[in-house]
Amino acid sequence: MTRWQRYRTAFLTILIKEVLRFSRIWVQTILPPVITTTLYYIIFGNLIGQRIGEMDGVRYIDFIVPGLILMAVITNSYANVVSSFFSSKYQRHVEELLISPVPNWVILAGYVGGGVGRGVAVGIAVTGVSLFFTDLHIQSYGWTLTVFVLTSVLFALGGFINAVYANSFDDISIVPTFILTPLTYLGGVFYSIGMLPELWQKVSLANPVLYMVNAFRYGLLGVSDIPIGVALVIILLFITGLTLFSLRLLALGTGIKA
Repeated sequence: MTRWQRYRTAFLTILIKEVLRFSRIWVQTILPPVITTTLYYIIFGNLIGQRIGEMDGVRYIDFIVPGLILMAVITNSYANVVSSFFSSKYQRHVEELLISPVPNWVILAGYVGGGVGRGVAVGIAVTGVSLFFTDLHIQSYGWTLTVFVLTSVLFALGGFINAVYANSFDDISIVPTFILTPLTYLGGVFYSIGMLPELWQKVSLANPVLYMVNAFRYGLLGVSDIPIGVALVIILLFITGLTLFSLRLLALGTGIKA
């Protein structure tokens, strides 16, 4: 077996393990976000949306669909990796990976791939539910898919970093509760930043989720509050930075080696 065949086998082993992990308990991993998003569509889309009317030239329920889909992708990509890698730390079998003849980037790719798998699965399920409430006329399939996958990768990496630093199961809920959720809700999912005062528009530009939501909304609806090129650069910069940081943590054995 050549070196690259060994790497491929290791990557697929981790990836398949991660996919089986969340698919076996789909009632806990895939069904809840579908139910939650359905409630968002009913309450915000149908009930409140009828009073709001249009936003950025589209029906309000159409406006919030991209953000709700991406919110489900973000949450589940993050949750899958943070819970899985921390469980590996807690059960002490992550050490077997670290001493195996496999580079750190393969290990990282396997866990991130599992997070992307869950994010994509939930995203597809939520998109299917949205078809009961609105008609999706995708403006750019390529752009939509690109932002969809890149966002999932970014937050899977974020979940990995959270898991590395976590010392208890309570620690893996701190970042989603106090950082991820506020950033998501303030990322333009339910409103256009053009509605905000000028000061808060500028403050909103510091929120990375804003760029992802608007880039995804552009792919689906053709409207965005942010220049699309800028949004793509921001996403790629975050992915690059988090990838390098994650590999550095693995190399140092942070949170893993005694």
